[in-house]
Amino acid sequence: MSDAVFNLDQTIQTRRSVRGFFSDRPVPPDVLHEALDLARWSPSNCNVQPWEVFIASGKTRDQLRDALKNAVLSGQAPDPTTPIDTFDGEHRRRQIACAVEMYGKMGIARDDSTGRLRAHLRNFEFFDAPHIAVVCMKKSFGIGVALDVGMWVQTLMLALWARGVGCCAQASLRLYPTIIKERLGIGDDLEILCGISFGYEDPSVPANQARQPREPLSAQIHFRD
Repeated sequence: MSDAVFNLDQTIQTRRSVRGFFSDRPVPPDVLHEALDLARWSPSNCNVQPWEVFIASGKTRDQLRDALKNAVLSGQAPDPTTPIDTFDGEHRRRQIACAVEMYGKMGIARDDSTGRLRAHLRNFEFFDAPHIAVVCMKKSFGIGVALDVGMWVQTLMLALWARGVGCCAQASLRLYPTIIKERLGIGDDLEILCGISFGYEDPSVPANQARQPREPLSAQIHFRD
């Protein structure tokens, strides 16, 4: 294993969402395959290994990006097949704090509708990442299997980060499943759970200066002796 690979604690503590990449620096195939090979050891119920993933690069990635951008800019209505998450209470507070930190670093004011649209569009440009992974599972599966796929996503992101590759998990790609399925040849029996944009971080992108805190253990962990 290369000396560049972090230890587990360091990888977990330093990993963060990257929202700006060098578009002309693709991840070498051997590095990507190494991370993917590690991710396949993620745990799953009854070892069913339910994740199905489609990775777009090069011209395919560009065509998908353009189709999604055109949909947003033309005002095409999203067609998600699963409910989009909404938050209230403490979760809403954290969501707002996250947005304040990120938009603050980007210099976008609350009433800057043009800036906010541009920031929203960046999701569908994959933040200029040279690769986008679309993570799916069978439509017949339920929340338990979705948890398994989530563990695969986490393992892959940590494996990439440990190898110097940044990434950003994107629930936003669930908004336009029809476009994505058509461009990537994804069967109708599959549900899109998220996307993962990944590549090498461009540190000059203002959004990459955002840092998000974590709650203390006492806020979420409840011990019962």
